[in-house]
Amino acid sequence: MFNSPPDWPEPIIRVQSLSENCIDSIPERYIKTPNDRPSTNSSIDHANIPIIDLRDLYGGEKDAQLSILKQISEACNEWGFFQIVNHGVSPDLMDKARETWRQFFHLPMEVKQKYANSPKTYEGYGSRLGIEKGAILDWSDYYYLHYLPLCLKDYNKWPDLPPSCREVFDEYGKEVVKLGGRLLKALSTNLGLGEDFLQNAFGGEDIGACLRVNFYPKCPKPDLTLGLSSHSDPGGMTMLLPDDQVAGLQVRKCDNWITVKPHRYAFIVNIGDQIQVLSNAIYKSVEHRVIVNSDKERVSLAFFYNPKSDIPIEPAKELVTLDKPALYPAMTFDQYRLFIRMRGPHGKSQVESLKSRT
Repeated sequence: MFNSPPDWPEPIIRVQSLSENCIDSIPERYIKTPNDRPSTNSSIDHANIPIIDLRDLYGGEKDAQLSILKQISEACNEWGFFQIVNHGVSPDLMDKARETWRQFFHLPMEVKQKYANSPKTYEGYGSRLGIEKGAILDWSDYYYLHYLPLCLKDYNKWPDLPPSCREVFDEYGKEVVKLGGRLLKALSTNLGLGEDFLQNAFGGEDIGACLRVNFYPKCPKPDLTLGLSSHSDPGGMTMLLPDDQVAGLQVRKCDNWITVKPHRYAFIVNIGDQIQVLSNAIYKSVEHRVIVNSDKERVSLAFFYNPKSDIPIEPAKELVTLDKPALYPAMTFDQYRLFIRMRGPHGKSQVESLKSRT
């Protein structure tokens, strides 16, 4: 359907190097069109996405469980984003994972360059998304790696510095995969499906799970660029560990951009395009973007809980009626992901372009 690109269309420049050398300007390649630049006129400072305490979701009183499920349902319907606390992942592990990755990005460039990636799989150390020649780029570097399925998990593609980093990343991945399974049960229940429906649709235990660590260096002109352009996440569900010192994630709400205020030791959860398809658009993925900062760098860890790559994903038959027919054709996640990777971030246009023509 789509052919995988062999390499980047232009030489890769590390944004971290630009940040260290740019004093009062940024290269033209990073300057967004006026409509895509951050604007104080279209952002709201007093609002925030919902914060949900998961403490009693499993093992609590029935009324407490129902209350949490209701909060999750409302957040999915109204926002497509929410924060979770008391989620079962230890604060110490969250801090350790974030700070170990921060240390990686501050290693000498020649060490990081050993892990330079290509657009074929994106695994490794990267600085651009999409392969369009001459595209306007984002002000960020990143590292992308696979956790699941095990056949794709290759420790040789994981950094070996700083010391013990692979053990930290492994433990973090195992805990966040468990959390993803618990959240998927809640979403499935709220859709009126069996609690294991979405997990089974994703491939049961044979899911895909991967991590993109985002590094947003300081930027001398943060009003002209973005750390990550507006997009919806192509996968199933994302659990983001944000920087605990600097805000940057913005979520679109109607025509406004809401800057998320991260709660201490919370994960930020959002619906991806695959759950939008499976739910027949009852739950919708939501556009989001990242702004950058002139004074401080940011590090965040986006963990993607995805369907097995070769299973066709289509609206659940239980959610298809005469009044609401299936909105999307069947497509494997591999096909959809390649479609996204060829184009780079483009708001919600990717998933909307797949709607069935009926």
